[in-house]
Amino acid sequence: MEGHLERDGHKTWYRVVGDLDPDALHAPLVICHGGPGATHDYVEPIAELHRSGRACVLYDQLGNGNSDHLPDADPSFWTTQLFKDELSALVDHLGIGGRYHVLGQSWGGMLAMDHALDHPPGLLSVVAADSPADADAFARGAVSLLDTLEPDVKATILRHEEAGTTDDPEYTTAVQEFYVRYVCRLDPWPDALVRSFDKMEADPTVYGTMNGPSEFTVIGPLREWTIVDRLGEIDVPLLLISGEFDEVRPDVVRVIDERAPNSEWVLFEGCSHTPHLEAPDRFLRTVEEFLERVETPAG
Repeated sequence: MEGHLERDGHKTWYRVVGDLDPDALHAPLVICHGGPGATHDYVEPIAELHRSGRACVLYDQLGNGNSDHLPDADPSFWTTQLFKDELSALVDHLGIGGRYHVLGQSWGGMLAMDHALDHPPGLLSVVAADSPADADAFARGAVSLLDTLEPDVKATILRHEEAGTTDDPEYTTAVQEFYVRYVCRLDPWPDALVRSFDKMEADPTVYGTMNGPSEFTVIGPLREWTIVDRLGEIDVPLLLISGEFDEVRPDVVRVIDERAPNSEWVLFEGCSHTPHLEAPDRFLRTVEEFLERVETPAG
């Protein structure tokens, strides 16, 4: 089932995979993509979780993919609160506010954890895959990874960023060296991931405004985002997933696991920032088992 959520004259596209039955055994799962400014395409494989009878909701956040694009919006329009409000409105629009889970990947996990801090009454759990609780800590960790690249590759990246020529093909080629180590280690990249990157490149409005030119150069307002001091307030079960070679470094994820009261953390060996693509069977099984434990009362 596909549809649109309309708010303030703007349309957000969504698709429900599976049957959104209010009497279903398993609560629906809303899947939030990353970026900010990516699309649902690369997280679409996670909707395979519908195989257990659990409806999965995919959507493109405003400004991206099949949702309305607003390239001329004032930069101040793009805020974390905008996307939190959109997520809450989508949950209400679908009529699942009484009982649901949220899974977010990268920025989507940041959004999901921030959503949990509003204590929506029907939220059962959050899965934050490859997500930090502090954007500045993430950025510093990612920058440190530049030192693992060949010196000439790192120099090319820094030269173009300093000159403001990040649209140069030479820069794109150099950045890809980082991405194939720390974003997705599969060769070739899955079509789903390529589609999301292509769509971000076609309209970089949201990513460029909120984040910056690359994964490791976070110069937009997102850099100020942090919920570290509020992690103790997350009162639903929280599953953390990250990769051994993730651009979100393990020490960044560890902070969440240590401070969130009801969290568990699974580190995927051999994976980078996209374990759901690099080790899909294990990822789906890990999430499936977590969601079922949350829904099954102890005793």
